[in-house]
Amino acid sequence: MFKDTETERGQVGIGTLIVFIAMVLVAAIAAGVLINTAGFLQSKAQTTGEQSTKQVSDRVQEVVTTGNVASGSNEVNGVNVTVTQAPGAGEIDLENLTVNWVGEQQSYVYVYEGADSNSIGSGASTGGADALFDIEVIRNEGDSATDATVLNDADDRFNLAFKLKQDNGPNSIAEGESVTLKLNTQAGGITTVRFTVPESLEDKSSVLL
Repeated sequence: MFKDTETERGQVGIGTLIVFIAMVLVAAIAAGVLINTAGFLQSKAQTTGEQSTKQVSDRVQEVVTTGNVASGSNEVNGVNVTVTQAPGAGEIDLENLTVNWVGEQQSYVYVYEGADSNSIGSGASTGGADALFDIEVIRNEGDSATDATVLNDADDRFNLAFKLKQDNGPNSIAEGESVTLKLNTQAGGITTVRFTVPESLEDKSSVLL
């Protein structure tokens, strides 16, 4: 009788040990899954945070906007927007800038004249965009061919030159008309520039918009 009791106790002890080991293994697997999930979520959150930060900070900032007045007419036939880095922005390549031109009657899409615009707009003559803008250096601290279109210093100043009556783009702007430009960087940062042509352009070759 005593020997049977000892055997039963031994069997119960082995069973308890097996259950304990199984619980430890399950807990370890669950912990591994939780750690992996937490790491994945942290990575996704970090990536999303970086992208959101770039969308907010990697923008251009308008310095001044002027218009060229067509000779012998009272219309603006060219718009120049001088831009710089917005506060806190990183490096911005203006070649990748997309500009939405929203007039009083119609909207258009501008891209840099050297950009691949196959997927933008519907203008066949510009490979998809409605019209092209040019980039002119006003001040470039890097002063090299490799960053001739890149804003990478707070003192950099580049001019975005928009020709009108070009390809499928907008016509000349009459006196009193308003236009809104949305400058979209590759990171998704958007800068809105609004201007209105003065009521009188008589005897003027350029105007501040």
